[in-house]
Amino acid sequence: MTYTEQAARVERILIIDDDTRLSAMLSEYLSAAGFDVDRKQSGMDGLNALEREAYDAVVLDIMLPDFDGFEVCRRLRMRSNIPVVMLTARGDDTDRIVGLEIGADDYLPKPFNPRELLARIRAVLRRRSTPTEREDHALRFGRLAIDRGSRSVRIDGEDRPLTSHQFDILLALADNAGRVLNRERLMDLVKGEELDAFDRSVDVHISRIRAAIEDDAKHPRRILTVRGAGYVFAKRQDAD
Repeated sequence: MTYTEQAARVERILIIDDDTRLSAMLSEYLSAAGFDVDRKQSGMDGLNALEREAYDAVVLDIMLPDFDGFEVCRRLRMRSNIPVVMLTARGDDTDRIVGLEIGADDYLPKPFNPRELLARIRAVLRRRSTPTEREDHALRFGRLAIDRGSRSVRIDGEDRPLTSHQFDILLALADNAGRVLNRERLMDLVKGEELDAFDRSVDVHISRIRAAIEDDAKHPRRILTVRGAGYVFAKRQDAD
């Protein structure tokens, strides 16, 4: 499918939330914005729908009647890298961190403005599908290959799954190999928006990326922390 064909296709969103009033409102709002929206009220119903149908993104509530959104996300990540935006009623940092650690691409605390959810959905879809000028060229650093076109990461030819957001963070670091990038600059490169100075979501994503590409995530050789400054992608030979 070409990018033009992809852009012309109506993108499908699955909402998994047992709050029928909220999900109905969101469905109406997102449909008016041009999306094809389905709704499910339980984790199992949502997973079954994702097994049967092709969706472009998932809006996932944490509090569900059968099992929580974290478990849904865990099971989903075992078979798919579809973008996931998690909803949390408390806006708790713990919920946010756990969600990011298990593979969510973004999160939004309730209550929220539907326009913000729409913006976040569009952002995760854009990160997944927008081509770059160099999309046909893979970046290679010794055993590590980062392919822009397929949005895949491999070590010695073996796939290392990352979420869409994690791939973009890794790509931003690799494109600036040897340069220290602070959290704010990383998020600006990836999302086009500034990051609150106390937001540690980048740290969570970095830990997940290290777990995927480093031989020893606790002693990384590729993505290094520069204390008080940020992160740097090492391009030197001894990182290979």
